[in-house]
Parts: sequence; C-alpha cells; structure tokens
Amino acid sequence: MASLQKDETRSFSLLLDTYQKPLYWHIRGIVKNHEDADDVLQNVFIKVYKSIKNFKGDSKLYTWLYRIATNESLTFLKKRAKQAQISSEELQDRIIENLESDVYFTGNDIQIALEKALTQLPEKQRLVFQMKYYQDMKYDDISEILGTSVGALKSSYHIATKKLTSILTSD
Repeated sequence: MASLQKDETRSFSLLLDTYQKPLYWHIRGIVKNHEDADDVLQNVFIKVYKSIKNFKGDSKLYTWLYRIATNESLTFLKKRAKQAQISSEELQDRIIENLESDVYFTGNDIQIALEKALTQLPEKQRLVFQMKYYQDMKYDDISEILGTSVGALKSSYHIATKKLTSILTSD
C-alpha cells in the first residue's frame, strides 16, 4: 500500500515537472496576468490530482491536461467578470490595459497591439489563434482540447488571422 502511494506521488511529481511550465504559459495566454495564471495553474493541478484516477486514456494525457487548463482559465475569467459585474469583453479590455504595467509582461508595443486586437475576437477564435500561433499546437490536439472538428478549427484560425490583419492594419 505504501509503495503504491509512493509510486503515485512520484508519478504526479513527474507529471507536474513535465507540464507545469507549458500549462502555465497556456493559461497565461488566456488570463494574461502572472498571479492569475499561477492561481489557475494551482487549481488545474488540484483538479488533475483529484481526477487522474478517472483518466481513461481515450485522449492523450497532454490534451486532457490542456482541456482542464483551458476550461479552468475560462471559468476563472467568467467568475472575475461576474464579480466585477462587467461583461467578458469589458474584462478583456481591463486585462489588456493592466498588461502594459505588468512587471512580468515582457512584450513590446507590437505585442500589446496584438493582444488588444485579440480581445476583439470571439472566444473560440481567440483560443484557436493562441494555441496555433503562440504554442504551435497541431490542429488534431486543439480539436481534442476544444472538442471541435479540425475543419472548424482551420476555418476559425483563418477567420481570426484575417480579422487580426484587418484590425492591426486599420490603426
């Protein structure tokens, strides 16, 4: 019994070591703020720890973790907007305004402009763009994470890039 717990602890530590940094950056891309990303990441690993026994292997472990991280991030943002009694769009605008003063944000003016433009996209297009452009994920993996067909994702990405180009060149 003790040996089994030791193996589970070792396995979870390996999982944490392997996925902590990439999941942090995935979450950070959604919530934008370092402290919020840390909070969400902690919630993700608590959820993973509690439900890892239920993982059936129907999907890759990687996409299962990213799905949890994505859902936790979106839930976090919805709660934050509700607490502030503002719309999700208004929350996104506030987050981007705060991004420029965030000591953990290392982007330049072009990055700020792109982040502002991203807030103008619908949620799914924004997620697809971030996963494909920033994280260079494969469409098959994004499909598993978001529960959407590859064809729909390709279309969302194409539309997102056209909208972003239009937004960024109209300023």
